[in-house]
Amino acid sequence: MSKFPVSPYWSSNPNIPICLDTGDTSDGPEPEKSREYTCPTCETSSKDQPIHCVSLSPSTPSCNAIASPAPSSQHLVVPNLSLETPKNWSRPHAPRPALQFDPKGRPQVRFRRNAFSPLSPPNNNGDSIDWNQRVQDGSGIPDAIFKPNTSLITPSLVEKRGEEREEEDLQSASNFAQRIEQKWWEYSASRNVVKRWLPEIISWTISATCMAGIAIILFVYKSKRIPSWPSGLTLDGCISLLAKIASAALLLPVSEALGQLKWSWFRGDNSRKMWDFEIFDNASRGAWGSLLLLVRTKGRSLAALGAAVTLLALALDPFFQQVVVYPERWRLQEETGLIARAIGYEPFSSGKEYKADLENLEVDADMHAATYHYFYNNGTSPITFGKGVRAEVPLGCPNSNCTWPAYETLGVCNECVKAADLLEFMCINTTLDWIQSPPIDLETEVVAYANGTSCGWYLKVDDPLLMTGYDVDRNTANAGEVLFTRAQPLYDVNTREFLPGYIPKLNNSRNPLAHFIVASGKSLNDIQRNATPIAHECMISWCVKTIMSTYSEGGYTEEVLKTVVNDTVESSPWTIIKTYNKNNELDGVDYYYLENVTVKGTSEVIYSIDNRTHLLTLSVFDDIFPSEFVLANSTNEDDAMLRYKQYNVVSPYTRNLTYNPWLYENVTTHMDNLANAMTNLMRSALSDTDMTAGSSFDKESIVDVRWVWLTLPLGLLALTGIFLLATVVRSSRESEHVGVWKTSAIAMILYGLPDEMQKKLTLSKVIGIPRAKAKEVKMKWLSNRGWRFSGNSTGSASPSLKSNASIRSWV
Repeated sequence: MSKFPVSPYWSSNPNIPICLDTGDTSDGPEPEKSREYTCPTCETSSKDQPIHCVSLSPSTPSCNAIASPAPSSQHLVVPNLSLETPKNWSRPHAPRPALQFDPKGRPQVRFRRNAFSPLSPPNNNGDSIDWNQRVQDGSGIPDAIFKPNTSLITPSLVEKRGEEREEEDLQSASNFAQRIEQKWWEYSASRNVVKRWLPEIISWTISATCMAGIAIILFVYKSKRIPSWPSGLTLDGCISLLAKIASAALLLPVSEALGQLKWSWFRGDNSRKMWDFEIFDNASRGAWGSLLLLVRTKGRSLAALGAAVTLLALALDPFFQQVVVYPERWRLQEETGLIARAIGYEPFSSGKEYKADLENLEVDADMHAATYHYFYNNGTSPITFGKGVRAEVPLGCPNSNCTWPAYETLGVCNECVKAADLLEFMCINTTLDWIQSPPIDLETEVVAYANGTSCGWYLKVDDPLLMTGYDVDRNTANAGEVLFTRAQPLYDVNTREFLPGYIPKLNNSRNPLAHFIVASGKSLNDIQRNATPIAHECMISWCVKTIMSTYSEGGYTEEVLKTVVNDTVESSPWTIIKTYNKNNELDGVDYYYLENVTVKGTSEVIYSIDNRTHLLTLSVFDDIFPSEFVLANSTNEDDAMLRYKQYNVVSPYTRNLTYNPWLYENVTTHMDNLANAMTNLMRSALSDTDMTAGSSFDKESIVDVRWVWLTLPLGLLALTGIFLLATVVRSSRESEHVGVWKTSAIAMILYGLPDEMQKKLTLSKVIGIPRAKAKEVKMKWLSNRGWRFSGNSTGSASPSLKSNASIRSWV
């Protein structure tokens, strides 16, 4: 004889008879063809069968009294009934409300499908009943055979003991979503902790995987150009997609864990307000509920961590969007830039010029043109172009930016030092070789300098040279002339012999193109009051320059890193031959430069210039050195004239200047610019040049990763993992009292408020809506007894029953 386990709630009223009422209380007859089935698919083998579901046979029913054996003192045993119905009546009646009566005034229980605690312990000690015994009284349906479901009433024992369910013949799910929900419910009912929380673990893992994917993508493409992927997918789109998946997957475990903590909140030792149930439920749904939960718990509950994660998750998308920026940066290209450098120099010449069958040395026209602006003006100003100045040397840049590493080129260098200490103020009678228009000997047609007294600053040499001053003679043709400035070579321009008695400050070049001293009195007033003049000693030489060049968006800049000259000091490389006439008078001087110029660079490469080129180049400087800037017969400084090209002793040249570069203190800068112009000319020559390769760059948008913006997403991921783990541990400890129901709506239905409490909260006589009343009611979840209530809305008198009333109910 099988024993049917019953709920412990039944033991409170073991002597209450339960009858089946066969009366038809409908208002009118029903059509015979109208058939409705309360449980059309009920089977007694199902564990989920409602307690009111019975089997109906087509036989004619008979009403006999039920004669049940003596009931157990602890539990109410369900009798074995067999119901037989006529063939023309096959509709079972719907279940009717259970009898609400308790002689001791205790809370009544309405038995519904699975309305018991899922953790209600089974009772295997029920009284034995002979289910084949035919009952005689109480049912009103004679000869009815009742075959109850002998399986457990609730599925909670499967959850608690981990027993394997028997194969159920359930109706197929109507759609895919139902099958998924059914599978999830099975996982939630599993004894295995991992299976219970498997969807949440998978969801958290998906979120972590997406964030890891974002980090990997950013690490791979950091500081690289923006990738071009198939189907038009962009890096932003990929990150946005992964971020959305990560955000959505991150909130699922938080929501489910908050739903589980909702049940744990009401399981504690103290009763909680019914209002808290809705706050927890709203917190599992969105940010507003999470904010209310934080306020409600004051941040001192485990659920507050989940609420905080939900609120902070609102900032996930902005933080992900700030991780990547695309600044424009110069990026190395495959093409190379080219720039010219000089490895030698040879002046351009279309053949050779002869005079009286003798070769005439032609001055380098290109070099003369380059120096012309610096001899008589302020030089050539660089042309602004792009972000710099236009390049004065040939170059090629395939992109908008090119850089060349340090390279060597043959060029011209300048060096100047201050030399005011080499001057002294004197008033002496000497040759007036500086006056603007010296007299000419009519017989020889050669300049014949007169003597006179001049006051001013003289160069300290054996035969002192006035560098700046004025003539103090009176009643002479040269009276009152003022020497503003004088540029004097430290050698005789006709013999190339060094100036006797001068101790040079610069003597570090074997092959100088020009070695001179220039002094300026600045202004007429300064000269007349004998103020100390400006004086510089300068030397221009062949050299090897180490340069680093840059071309950016049309602008060219270069930096001279190092210069090297041939500083070997030996005997003079000049060969001088003097010629005399019949009277043994000096008739002329022939000089030759027979030595080729060589300069060794820092790379140990030797650069050379032939002696002919050297001679032609230095001859260019003979036009300006020596020269004097003199004011005669006037007090207006603009009337001063430059006397130059003094190698022509027959008819000296003079010219007025719009700007005299030798008059000011910036002589050093002026000469540096002159040397650069000569170097650029050499690098632009058609021969003896070479092209140096450099790197070319172009502006590209690159991927710049700001890792700090990933702190919030990764922090929320870690907090979610901690929150989920803590909830799993807590739910495992409370498994004897609370099931793993999470946010299940089915659990809310199964374990909802009893009918009596629902009526009390919705009575129209009580002022206020049910939600307002819920703030006054407190409740608590008891694992074996369900909900227990306290508060202003729970008090009610036990229902009274008429003395002659029949006790009838439905099961």
